[in-house]
Amino acid sequence: MDPAEALARYRRRADAFESLIAATPDNLWSAQSPCDDWDARGVVDHIVVMHDVMLRPVGLSPSEGPSVADDPLGAFRRARADVEALLTDSDMASRMTSSPAGELPVADMVDQVVSQDLVHHGWDLAKATGQDATMHADDVEELLPVVASLPPEVYIPGAYGPDIVVLGPKVFVPDDAPAQDRMLGLLGRDPHWVAP
Repeated sequence: MDPAEALARYRRRADAFESLIAATPDNLWSAQSPCDDWDARGVVDHIVVMHDVMLRPVGLSPSEGPSVADDPLGAFRRARADVEALLTDSDMASRMTSSPAGELPVADMVDQVVSQDLVHHGWDLAKATGQDATMHADDVEELLPVVASLPPEVYIPGAYGPDIVVLGPKVFVPDDAPAQDRMLGLLGRDPHWVAP
């Protein structure tokens, strides 16, 4: 993949996720998300942790910055800056690295992991905090076939290691449902989930 393409897509998705964080009132950070184990703050924490994971294969450590517990927006901005620095450094972005999907360039790893996570977990954060959960149409078009081709192991708790749960069980969604709803069902999410 062209690192510039990965960067542009990442920035668009990160802009959307950052806007959701910025619009979350302080009293909703403890609101339940569609992910059983996470409240709204937990969704952001997961995203920040996964950003930091992107640095490990190239021997980098996260920059100094606030914690998600103290400042979710500041923590995400710090993590985002670290990942953007990877993608804007042409040598780093093209460096080959190991991943669960095999050997691939850093730019591809970011694009296939944390960039896609911003889309899925952006929906989670939006639903938890009562914001517009409509995904970008380009993302739905691109990611629906990717999600539809996921291996069965992603639905099996512990398949990728002790205590690792990738996705919950698929949720039935009719074949004639909107593409976003069908993708959410494949991701183990009820498209009509409402915060308790």
